[in-house]
Amino acid sequence: MTAPTALWIAHVEVTDPAAYGRYAALATEAIAAHGGVFLARATRYVQLEGHDRARNVVARFPSLEAAVACYNSPAYQAALDHARGAAIRDLVVVEEVAP
Repeated sequence: MTAPTALWIAHVEVTDPAAYGRYAALATEAIAAHGGVFLARATRYVQLEGHDRARNVVARFPSLEAAVACYNSPAYQAALDHARGAAIRDLVVVEEVAP
């Protein structure tokens, strides 16, 4: 039996677009290096409940462990240095349910 895939879900309010752009470019590389694939990235959305943040990102990883390893990797942490102070973010990783 294979491990379930996992979704990396971020809700972001960008406060410094230039710095956040540097984060996004570096984070994209780190996410891809860990098998992450973007499913949604700042696309149209409808906020039905909770706090509205205009940038919503969903990426699929091969496993929960791969997503967490990506977050903790030196490459992603270097990218994250650009996001600190440039955005208000919530990030969660959840395993997908098998169909």
